[in-house]
Amino acid sequence: MVFLFMDNYRERVEAEFEAVDKALAALPDCPLERLSALELAGVAALLHNLYNGIENVLKQALGAKGIVVPQSATWHRQLLQEAVTQNVIPEQCAEELKPYLAFRHFFVHGYSLDLEPSRLNPLVCNASATYRRLKDSIAP
Repeated sequence: MVFLFMDNYRERVEAEFEAVDKALAALPDCPLERLSALELAGVAALLHNLYNGIENVLKQALGAKGIVVPQSATWHRQLLQEAVTQNVIPEQCAEELKPYLAFRHFFVHGYSLDLEPSRLNPLVCNASATYRRLKDSIAP
C-alpha cells in the first residue's frame, strides 16, 4: 500500500513539474521594460503560477513524509521553513525562493497595474536557475 502512495506522489510531483516547466517556457526573454501593462500582468501571472507549482511540490514532499502542511495565516512562509526543517530542500534553496514568495503575496493582494518591470526582471532572470536547483533537491 505504501508503494502505491509513493507512485501517486511521483505522479503528482511530476505533473507539478510539467506545469512549472510550461510557465517557465512562456516567460519572455526580452527586457520587461518593453512590455505593455497587459503583457506585464501576464508575466506576473506566470511567476505566480511558477511559485504556486513549487508550493504544491513542497506540500506533496512533506505529505509523503507524513507531515501536515500548516494551515495558519502565514502558512506560505511556514511551508517553506518546514521544507527546510524536514530536509526537503536546503536552506540556500529556500533563500532563493523567498523573493518569489514575497511576489506571490504582492500578486495575490496587489493590483496588476502596480507592476514595475525593474522589480520583475530579477525574478524572471533567476526563475530557471532557482527552479532547477529546487528540482534537483527534490527527486520524486
